[in-house]
Amino acid sequence: MGFLTSAAGVVGLAVSQAMAPPPPPDITRWCEDNIVFDARSPMPGPFDIERFAFLKEIHEVQSPEHPCREVSIKGSAQWGKTVSIIQPTLGAWHGSTALDSLVVHPTMSAATEWVDNKWKPMRRQAPDLKRVFGDGLGGGENRDQKFNQETVARDGSLKVASAGSPADLTGTSRRLVILDDLSKFEMTDKGDPEALAESRASGFEDAKIVRVSTPLIKGTCRISRAYDRSDKRVFEVPCPHCATYAPLEWDNFVANIDPENLEKAHFTCNSCQGKIEHKHKEAIVAKGRWRATNPKGDHPGFFLWRAYAPMRDWASIAKDYARVMGWTKTTGTASKEDHKQAVEAETEQTFFNDVLGLDYEQASGGPDWEELRNRVEGADEIEGGLKPLPVGVLPATGFIFVAGVDCQDDRTEVHFKAFARNHQRYTVHYKIIPHHISTTECQQTLNAYLNQEWRTELGHKVKLDAMAIDGGTYTDDVWAWAKKHPWSRVIIVKGGRSDTGPLLQPMKFERRNDGKAKRKQKRAFILNVSSMKGQLYKWVEQEDPMERGYCHFAKGLGDEFYRQFVSEVRVLTKTRSGVVTAKWELVEPSRRNEVLDTEIYAEAVARRKGWASFTDAQWDNLEAERGQPAPDAQGDLFDAEVHVPTAPAAPKSAEKPLTLSEVLAGND
Repeated sequence: MGFLTSAAGVVGLAVSQAMAPPPPPDITRWCEDNIVFDARSPMPGPFDIERFAFLKEIHEVQSPEHPCREVSIKGSAQWGKTVSIIQPTLGAWHGSTALDSLVVHPTMSAATEWVDNKWKPMRRQAPDLKRVFGDGLGGGENRDQKFNQETVARDGSLKVASAGSPADLTGTSRRLVILDDLSKFEMTDKGDPEALAESRASGFEDAKIVRVSTPLIKGTCRISRAYDRSDKRVFEVPCPHCATYAPLEWDNFVANIDPENLEKAHFTCNSCQGKIEHKHKEAIVAKGRWRATNPKGDHPGFFLWRAYAPMRDWASIAKDYARVMGWTKTTGTASKEDHKQAVEAETEQTFFNDVLGLDYEQASGGPDWEELRNRVEGADEIEGGLKPLPVGVLPATGFIFVAGVDCQDDRTEVHFKAFARNHQRYTVHYKIIPHHISTTECQQTLNAYLNQEWRTELGHKVKLDAMAIDGGTYTDDVWAWAKKHPWSRVIIVKGGRSDTGPLLQPMKFERRNDGKAKRKQKRAFILNVSSMKGQLYKWVEQEDPMERGYCHFAKGLGDEFYRQFVSEVRVLTKTRSGVVTAKWELVEPSRRNEVLDTEIYAEAVARRKGWASFTDAQWDNLEAERGQPAPDAQGDLFDAEVHVPTAPAAPKSAEKPLTLSEVLAGND
């Protein structure tokens, strides 16, 4: 005999189900239910939290159920911050509640890259994102704008903005704000983009502000400033031998790198002195735990670097470091991936930021100019038995021979440099043309310099490989001369305001005096002069001429050369909003800096010619070509000296290039 369910019971059950709150969002579960890495991933297949155990606690504090208002995540590149933290947080929040969210990137190009290549592919693949946002392909789905994506139910939206566009960060309230690649945010004339973005969440008591970034320069890094005021959590793992917990630290690892056997790089347990090898990593990371090292911090902060990531082994970290230190050889037959890694690790800063997740400490200024001069002029030979070369003589080795040119009102200054293997550089000569760049005399002299043959110390003849000229002033005159030469031999450079971007960035266009845009060319570049100066002043401190980055100077350059070479110092200032910025200023108001500027321009064109990315095979080829004795009889080293043509009315004494002291004495 059957029984009928009471109508009141059915209604009551329906009402209770309708009134029951949804389960709290679980970001880790969201990842397991929605993320499947495709065949292009180093770890194809469904997301497995056991391989990313360090993500659990990060996911917990990013949940809307967690009471913290801020989360800071500092770490190295390429351990899954975007696909395993940023996008799942957006997905879990939007999937559980009506929500307006904001994601801010450093630039509009970075924002576009994220939307097109990371966010939209996940939208098309993840079931929960397709339910909330649609797949964005049209056909009845939510056809949205790229940077303002509305949910299918019209109960929320995702706004994607650029830190460089303050207007994008105003006029809207957002309960979830994510600041991606925060360290690259730069001050604008409208204020601090970080503060503007954070203010978008000020109207919500339960808002969440998430900062995610690799660090950059020590002293000015935004993510480091946020992490330093957090509870500063580090991920501890147990020793496989004695079970003592400790974080994996770079100082421990580097002490166990053998340059002759990089594959054996490992950590050592501070308790039992046992070896912690890469074969132990998966097991110990799965048992790891976060520990707050600053319990009085005002919000959760996490630090993680590449040693924990399952995608890369520890030998790869040792190899990257070996490339930075110049321990290993790169050959012409290296794979594209090996070459890419070599280029990525071309500087200590890149290695510290992207691999170790640490701030890079730049030099704040060069050594005393007299000390630098005496290193060259005061000794017959320097450490290692090498003798400084006479002015005008190239080294007998493999090198890229370039010049940096600076344009002034009454003269044009030219710095001749040779850039060699292992990031070493040689100042060969410094000349001043007593004419403006617009004059025939100056342009003819620059043309002559491009065609002049210089000799190495063994008599081999070499012409300039390329020249970089400053286009920041007298722009039309510079372009008028430069475009007469192939862009492979003459490039135009201009110092940029950014100290967070690439060292060389192609100009999109250059404007003429009449306001019209010039056609885009391959010869014009914006330079990150701040980073380049900081790196230069670290290298010039190197005292061993055999070490990476040693700076060689010819004998006979004169005192004024050295005064100008170390003419600037890096000064840190704090804005009203608390942001620390850096600026290079003259050591003293009377000091000039053309030598330093032309040094940077010369380095830029050397990089353009491949200085930072040449393989050892390429350097060997250059050395075989330029490091050998000349086949013909060696003549006078200065028999190719170029004289500066002058206008008919010029005095005879101005027919040769002036020294720095002479021209500056005349200006005084």
